[in-house]
Amino acid sequence: MIHEKENFPLKNWEIVSINPSDKNWSWKDLFCFWGNTTQSLIGFSLIASLYLIYDLNFLVVFFGSLIASFFVYVFANLIGKPSQKHGLPFPVILRTSMGVNGARYVALLRGLVGIFMFGVQTFFISKSVGYLIQIFISSINTNFLNQEIFLLFFMGMNLIDGASLVLVLLIQYFLFSKGQYFYKSFINFSAFFVYFGLILFLIIIISENYQELSKLFKITFNYENFVAKSNMMPLLGVIGTMFAYFSIVIVNFGDFSRYVKTDGELNKGNLSLILNLILFSFFSISIVLGVDVVLAKKMINVDQILTNPTDIITRFDNTYLTVIAVIFILFASTSTNLIANYIPSQNVLLNFLPKNLSIRSSGFIIILFGFFIGLSWLQILSQVGVLAYIDTISSFFGPVFGIMITDYYLIKRQNISNKDIFSSATKSSYYYYNGWQIKGLYSLLIGFIFSASTIWNPELRFLQSFSWVIGAFFASVTYYLLASD
Repeated sequence: MIHEKENFPLKNWEIVSINPSDKNWSWKDLFCFWGNTTQSLIGFSLIASLYLIYDLNFLVVFFGSLIASFFVYVFANLIGKPSQKHGLPFPVILRTSMGVNGARYVALLRGLVGIFMFGVQTFFISKSVGYLIQIFISSINTNFLNQEIFLLFFMGMNLIDGASLVLVLLIQYFLFSKGQYFYKSFINFSAFFVYFGLILFLIIIISENYQELSKLFKITFNYENFVAKSNMMPLLGVIGTMFAYFSIVIVNFGDFSRYVKTDGELNKGNLSLILNLILFSFFSISIVLGVDVVLAKKMINVDQILTNPTDIITRFDNTYLTVIAVIFILFASTSTNLIANYIPSQNVLLNFLPKNLSIRSSGFIIILFGFFIGLSWLQILSQVGVLAYIDTISSFFGPVFGIMITDYYLIKRQNISNKDIFSSATKSSYYYYNGWQIKGLYSLLIGFIFSASTIWNPELRFLQSFSWVIGAFFASVTYYLLASD
């Protein structure tokens, strides 16, 4: 037993081991989790584009997507099991391979990306809210928005845009500060609500355009020569693209798997990703093709088939349909923001300053930074190529995953000391050298070099979709060679 005085505090009630009675997530909850992850605007556009825009064989895209989702399933199981077993979130589990101090700063990289993307996502959510506000005001007084106050702009945003941004931030803070029971309820409701919206929208389209849509399906889906050699590179491209889309949530999947009841529920729940991908792909393709038929009937000319939900909505001259569609988009975007950005960032902040922060104060920090990021996105951040730097920081995530998995399964043999993981005493198991695991940091750097090279080296850019896997591989091999002695 360690009686030595600790060097710095590590405990916070929000990131300690979950009480077994609070492990209330089943496979159905994980089905909704993966549903929310899939149901984003980017996911809709990406899936529809792969099937309809790039002239790829239907089976190439279908099997490429399934293979990618299978790898996500495998990796999510690997990273999720330690957290499910011990009830600990991602940044706390990271202490075992990076040291109790090193994990604070390494995990902070995930937090920085999460906070930045939270601000950007909030900006786009606020644009939808602003659109609804404008529709509401116009329905009352068509000339009200022509007043001078609504024509003044700051940072590319008018009064309604600014008010919408603040409103969305406050609503998210209010909702997201309620803890894991609310997270579960919100994620479940959002997943089924969005699927309901997709089904409703599809029924409306099919009921009026069944014959045309069925013919377009037959023309679009090309099943010929799937095994041809020429399809191998496109297949790899689809696998890499779809895996890259889901990879952002893999490294911190433990933030959610810690609430899952059993290992069996975790396994079944992660398998549901494949089902979600099939369902969402069907809805995305059908709606996009259906919209194309409707627009052709109305003699509305478009340069190419529309795959962006926002573009699709603006083409329909139907206020009620537009309002309903925007509401569904708001739920899809907000739940994605919660899963991919808010919760990971919050756990990282709680791990970084466990003594000083709570679930509310950490949330306030995220909201505050989100405000400045959202405010400056249009005029500054989107103009200076900041996403390239965000991609570079994200290049650490694959190596972090590789090191954590290698450490837990091959080095630690699935054993973690829950007492030592919250101890900064010099003799504790995870204190290493002043709280830093040098072998882990060295391996992280090696993996990052290989991963980031696919972004910054033009000759390796064709491998960018696989940068996460490349970084994970080299980091895990390096760490095993260093730490297994």
